[in-house]
Amino acid sequence: MFVHHRKAVSCSMSNAMFLLMLCKVSLRRKLQIFSTKMVNTSINDEERGIQDKESKEESILAMLGIIGTILNLVVIIFVYIYTTL
Repeated sequence: MFVHHRKAVSCSMSNAMFLLMLCKVSLRRKLQIFSTKMVNTSINDEERGIQDKESKEESILAMLGIIGTILNLVVIIFVYIYTTL
Protein backbone atom coordinates (compact mmCIF):
# COMPACT_ATOMS: atom_id res chain seq x y z
CA MET A 1 0.00 0.00 0.00
CA PHE A 2 2.81 2.41 0.87
CA VAL A 3 4.57 1.72 -2.44
CA HIS A 4 1.42 2.57 -4.37
CA HIS A 5 0.95 5.80 -2.36
CA ARG A 6 4.59 6.82 -2.87
CA LYS A 7 4.27 6.13 -6.62
CA ALA A 8 1.12 8.28 -6.82
CA VAL A 9 2.84 11.16 -5.01
CA SER A 10 5.84 10.83 -7.30
CA CYS A 11 3.61 10.87 -10.37
CA SER A 12 1.66 13.91 -9.21
CA MET A 13 4.90 15.73 -8.36
CA SER A 14 6.30 15.06 -11.82
CA ASN A 15 3.05 16.30 -13.38
CA ALA A 16 3.22 19.44 -11.27
CA MET A 17 6.85 20.03 -12.27
CA PHE A 18 5.92 19.52 -15.93
CA LEU A 19 3.09 22.06 -15.66
CA LEU A 20 5.41 24.54 -13.95
CA MET A 21 7.96 24.15 -16.74
CA LEU A 22 5.26 24.71 -19.38
CA CYS A 23 4.12 27.86 -17.58
CA LYS A 24 7.69 29.08 -17.34
CA VAL A 25 8.31 28.52 -21.06
CA SER A 26 5.09 30.23 -22.13
CA LEU A 27 5.74 33.16 -19.80
CA ARG A 28 9.26 33.53 -21.17
CA ARG A 29 7.89 33.59 -24.75
CA LYS A 30 5.27 36.20 -23.86
CA LEU A 31 7.87 38.38 -22.17
CA GLN A 32 10.13 38.18 -25.22
CA ILE A 33 7.26 39.19 -27.49
CA PHE A 34 6.23 41.99 -25.12
CA SER A 35 9.78 43.32 -24.79
CA THR A 36 10.07 43.64 -28.58
CA LYS A 37 6.86 45.70 -28.64
CA MET A 38 7.98 48.10 -25.92
CA VAL A 39 8.99 51.62 -26.94
CA ASN A 40 11.85 53.51 -25.40
CA THR A 41 10.27 56.46 -23.59
CA SER A 42 13.29 57.95 -21.89
CA ILE A 43 12.94 61.68 -21.28
CA ASN A 44 15.92 63.92 -21.80
CA ASP A 45 16.57 67.09 -19.81
CA GLU A 46 15.00 69.40 -22.40
CA GLU A 47 11.71 67.47 -22.45
CA ARG A 48 11.72 67.27 -18.66
CA GLY A 49 12.12 71.06 -18.48
CA ILE A 50 9.22 71.54 -20.89
CA GLN A 51 7.03 69.21 -18.81
CA ASP A 52 7.95 71.07 -15.61
CA LYS A 53 7.07 74.39 -17.26
CA GLU A 54 3.74 73.04 -18.51
CA SER A 55 2.97 71.64 -15.06
CA LYS A 56 3.66 75.02 -13.47
CA GLU A 57 1.46 76.75 -16.05
CA GLU A 58 -1.36 74.28 -15.37
CA SER A 59 -1.18 74.89 -11.62
CA ILE A 60 -1.27 78.68 -12.17
CA LEU A 61 -4.30 78.31 -14.45
CA ALA A 62 -6.03 76.14 -11.87
CA MET A 63 -5.43 78.76 -9.15
CA LEU A 64 -6.75 81.51 -11.45
CA GLY A 65 -9.86 79.41 -12.11
CA ILE A 66 -10.47 79.00 -8.38
CA ILE A 67 -9.96 82.72 -7.74
CA GLY A 68 -12.32 83.56 -10.62
CA THR A 69 -14.99 81.26 -9.22
CA ILE A 70 -14.72 82.84 -5.77
CA LEU A 71 -14.96 86.35 -7.26
CA ASN A 72 -18.05 85.32 -9.25
CA LEU A 73 -19.69 84.06 -6.05
CA VAL A 74 -18.88 87.33 -4.28
CA VAL A 75 -20.40 89.33 -7.16
CA ILE A 76 -23.53 87.15 -7.13
CA ILE A 77 -23.91 87.65 -3.37
CA PHE A 78 -23.52 91.43 -3.65
CA VAL A 79 -26.00 91.60 -6.56
CA TYR A 80 -28.49 89.50 -4.59
CA ILE A 81 -28.14 91.71 -1.50
CA TYR A 82 -28.42 94.91 -3.59
CA THR A 83 -31.53 93.74 -5.41
CA THR A 84 -33.33 92.58 -2.26
CA LEU A 85 -32.86 95.88 -0.38
